[in-house]
Amino acid sequence: MKPQTAAFLEKSRELLEHAETMLSIGLREQAGRTAYLAAFHAAQALIFETHGRVFKKHASVQGEFARLVKDDSRVDTELRAFLGRSFQLKSIADYEIGPGSKVSDEVAGATLQTARRFVEYVASLLPADSHAPSPPPATLKP
Repeated sequence: MKPQTAAFLEKSRELLEHAETMLSIGLREQAGRTAYLAAFHAAQALIFETHGRVFKKHASVQGEFARLVKDDSRVDTELRAFLGRSFQLKSIADYEIGPGSKVSDEVAGATLQTARRFVEYVASLLPADSHAPSPPPATLKP
């Protein structure tokens, strides 16, 4: 695994921990946003490992990830669509006000659970070596 790939994956796992903490204290919008960002960084890890380049625009990362996994039978529909769907939670946390700006406990929790699966799925696609980040704490596994 390339060092920058490992750094992206480590960042995604740190963000999962942050999202868990946020959710535990009722910061649902921020937990959803952070869970999305965890998946975003995991997708960047796969893209960097595959192409050796970094995509910074959310749409570019979402599109390239979708292209990379489109024929992978190991990825279910929920994971394939996760980046696009969960980007909405980032938008809610960053920009929305009023009645549509709230995220329920159920949505935030489900998003975090799927983000965990997403990160571990990406990690399973990457080559392992001595530079690989440590696995997440047991409390983060589904």
